[in-house]
Amino acid sequence: MNRLGARYRCPVELAVDLVGGKWKTVLLARLKERPHRYGELRKLAPGLSDKMLTSRLAELQELGFVARVPATEPGRDAYALTKAGERLRPVLDALYRYGLEAAADRAVVIEEAGSPLTR
Repeated sequence: MNRLGARYRCPVELAVDLVGGKWKTVLLARLKERPHRYGELRKLAPGLSDKMLTSRLAELQELGFVARVPATEPGRDAYALTKAGERLRPVLDALYRYGLEAAADRAVVIEEAGSPLTR
């Protein structure tokens, strides 16, 4: 995952390199709600394959945005935002609000899987 460049010409370029891509931001938005187990994340992102979910969670862990939190009972580990991940909260909130506005402007229906994303 060590694909980050040493220099960027714009801070947005680095930010997009870190959290860009549809699935990373969707997973971060879901983890912003609360920690989720793998199976819960799978249900909340039905278009995401198991292989891609595993890969994106590994990337987010390597980047330091997400940590695997051991549970008290076997097989119940969850994923949660780290301190660095929590710093993304305002960005995720802004993307959420923008998505709602863009949907309204373009007559797009947003069907949220599982529980609604918190604002």
